[in-house]
Amino acid sequence: MKEKLEQIRQAAVAELAAPEADLEALRIRFLGKKGELTAVLRGMGGLTAEERPVIGALANEVREYIEKAIAEKAEAQKTAALAKKLLDERLDVTMPGKAPAVGKRHPLAQVQKDMEDIFIGMGFSIVEGPEVEYDYYNFQALNIPENHPARDTQDTFYITDNILLRSQTSPVQVRTMEKQRPPIRIISPGRVYRSDAVDASHSPLFHQLEGLVVDKGITMGDLKGTLETFAKTMFGEQTQIRFRPHHFPFTEPSAEVDVSCFVCGGKGCKLCKGEGWIEILGAGMVHPNVLRGCNIDPDEYSGFAFGMGVERITMIKYGIDDMRYLYENDVRFLDQF
Repeated sequence: MKEKLEQIRQAAVAELAAPEADLEALRIRFLGKKGELTAVLRGMGGLTAEERPVIGALANEVREYIEKAIAEKAEAQKTAALAKKLLDERLDVTMPGKAPAVGKRHPLAQVQKDMEDIFIGMGFSIVEGPEVEYDYYNFQALNIPENHPARDTQDTFYITDNILLRSQTSPVQVRTMEKQRPPIRIISPGRVYRSDAVDASHSPLFHQLEGLVVDKGITMGDLKGTLETFAKTMFGEQTQIRFRPHHFPFTEPSAEVDVSCFVCGGKGCKLCKGEGWIEILGAGMVHPNVLRGCNIDPDEYSGFAFGMGVERITMIKYGIDDMRYLYENDVRFLDQF
């Protein structure tokens, strides 16, 4: 039996000498419940009383020897694995680095920020409101009663008979006038919704930026000066603006506002379709009915309002001829801005 125990020791030593030895398999083979050492110990019943202590001590010695050898081998394998990993993953600190790709604002977001900065520079504050709106704020409070024909041009998405996705950011103006007494000077940017088919110039979702000023003595001249400052800052100092009479239910008088084409300088080109002017927004003096509905006395206060599409300003600024490019998230297109 002594010879058998020595054979087990030698076999374990030989197996552990292999660089990629499977230590768990060796432990089970030699020390497990059905291992070779256990099998030897089960045969101790046939030994004499004098032989049992000697063989038992030798068996314990062999067990401790193998356990220690396995532990040392495990530590050696761990050290070797770490050394290999450090070698494989070493860095050459003298090599030039690779700059990570840096994202940037979407052209719509950038233009909206530019627009906000211009009006903030003129003393306006930014006010936001809910995109899911009551019919009252989206239409009725803006002098557009039920069945008014102006609703047809702002056909939007209704959730109930009284709740809808806002078709303009003008409800923010009404909510502001209800809560705040003049003087008021705000802009209200945000998403709006209309039931339009998707094409080169229409989308069921788009962005608007509207403005409102209410105070004593506000005139059409203040509106023109504000919009002229905006146009020159956004499109260039040489830009001129033109007012054309129009009708909006919530302003009186009302106007469509054009800017001189900054590509051809008003001579006529592809961008302005040969007219020399490009329409950018609608504006006017706040209708007395709207002021009165917000408990502001139109005999004491007056105001102006304007609204423009962020997509339209972006398309004009960058010469984009199809609105759909702005929504397709094609990096080849977006990288140009």
